[in-house]
Amino acid sequence: MQNLQSINTQHSQNRQEQISQMVVTAGQMRDIEERIFAAGMPVAALMEKVAGLIALRIQDLFPLSGNARRVGILVGPGHNGGDALVVARELHFRGYEVWLYSPFFKLKELTAQHLQYAQSLGISCYDNVEQLPNCDVLIDGLFGFGLERQLTDAIALAINQFNEWNQPIISIDIPSGLHTDTGEVLGTAIRATYTLCLGLWKLGLLQDHALEYVGKAELIDFDIPVADVQAVLENQPKIQRITKKTALSTLPLPRPAVTHKYKEGHLLLICGSRRYAGGAILTALGARASGVGMLSIAVPESLKLILVSHLPEALIIGCPETETGTISQLQLPDNTDLSSFSTIACGPGLTREATPIVQQVMKCDRTLVLDADALNILAQLGTIPTLQQRQAATVLTPHTGEFQRLFPDVPDAKHDRIKAVKEAAAQSSAVVLLKGARTAIANFQGAVWILPESTPALARGGSGDVLTGILGGLLAQAATKQIPVEDIVATAAWWHSQAGIIAAQERTELGVDAFTLTQYLIPALST
Repeated sequence: MQNLQSINTQHSQNRQEQISQMVVTAGQMRDIEERIFAAGMPVAALMEKVAGLIALRIQDLFPLSGNARRVGILVGPGHNGGDALVVARELHFRGYEVWLYSPFFKLKELTAQHLQYAQSLGISCYDNVEQLPNCDVLIDGLFGFGLERQLTDAIALAINQFNEWNQPIISIDIPSGLHTDTGEVLGTAIRATYTLCLGLWKLGLLQDHALEYVGKAELIDFDIPVADVQAVLENQPKIQRITKKTALSTLPLPRPAVTHKYKEGHLLLICGSRRYAGGAILTALGARASGVGMLSIAVPESLKLILVSHLPEALIIGCPETETGTISQLQLPDNTDLSSFSTIACGPGLTREATPIVQQVMKCDRTLVLDADALNILAQLGTIPTLQQRQAATVLTPHTGEFQRLFPDVPDAKHDRIKAVKEAAAQSSAVVLLKGARTAIANFQGAVWILPESTPALARGGSGDVLTGILGGLLAQAATKQIPVEDIVATAAWWHSQAGIIAAQERTELGVDAFTLTQYLIPALST
């Protein structure tokens, strides 16, 4: 009996992990629901189940024993409004003071029935914002997934008024007024305190410009069969959230009992200049934390001593430099060339004078990470198409400005980051990591990985250098293993983000400089 219970528990955990990774568009969610209804699930029964789970979560967040007794329910014309009305009924039965705002005259049949029943229970209903009583919390059920039209006139004014009330707002599935796929604000949108996303994560909730409207997002899992999700998504490029479990699964742990430093990867960093010595140090510290077996760092000769003082275990390669302190020529140790390394990471602190160096490394047959000035040089050269000819994998790690210089004909990454990063990966045949509040990663087959949480504490100079070091180190260790490059990139992004989150919790968001960040990389793996 215990074995059966253990198997069932493991099955449930595996399902929850799968569901937590999946991200869908409005069209995909519609197709998944249609399969569920076609299989015989009544719409009314599903609404009762979903709304019951929402009501339970609201009671957890705003219990009767606290200050929240008066709840305002914002009712839309579709099934999102129906969900809200079932929530209103359940909270009413549990002793909350509930009132309804229902400004629409034409409702879907099931929603209209729930409104009729709610009113029969004596729950007050208003169609004018000016008439509404004060409340402790609002439940937003105006519009669910799939909204595409601009909100104007009375409903837009009402949403703006609700935002000005400065009361907590819980949005059902997605804040009303946000585009489900792009996260674009359609005229105006609810600024939610919490968003209870239903069934599967919606793509728009993971777009940067939606974040100020989403608040704290949680998934309400109502047991969508994984088979139905897979049937809809199987022939489409996947979009998935990077979870802790998937990130940790690609770390090079545990190590074999019998190994040596060269078996654990040899990373070459090419970085730094007299003007930007810190870029080399921070990148190297990130690489050190990755656990890479051997770390070589090519820097201008004038930086060699300072790098040795920070990283005595690394091999520091002093290179000839220009009058301004930029590497003029790679001068590797005897019997060594670029093919001697597992992975090469190039760019932080180089300056744009290092064009010959970038051209040289692009011709090598090793996995290559290009960041910072290497990306700027690449943009100046206009050689993105040549990346398709590389024999080994290339990883590009731009922020938005660098991205737009690299891919000037890709639609604005600020509007739809997911679409932009997919197109960039297709153009370059590289794995592209587009930095942001919700970092997005794409491969040239069109698959996308999204980092679901981060911290604005990372918005400081040098944070990206640390990421380059972590990424290079992990790729070097994975060079002999059958792990997709994009999975390693996702793990590096998650690790970097988690270190920032933990550091911000201990030191506040203002206290996380890039050097401090490197000190939280190892603790981030033990939380």
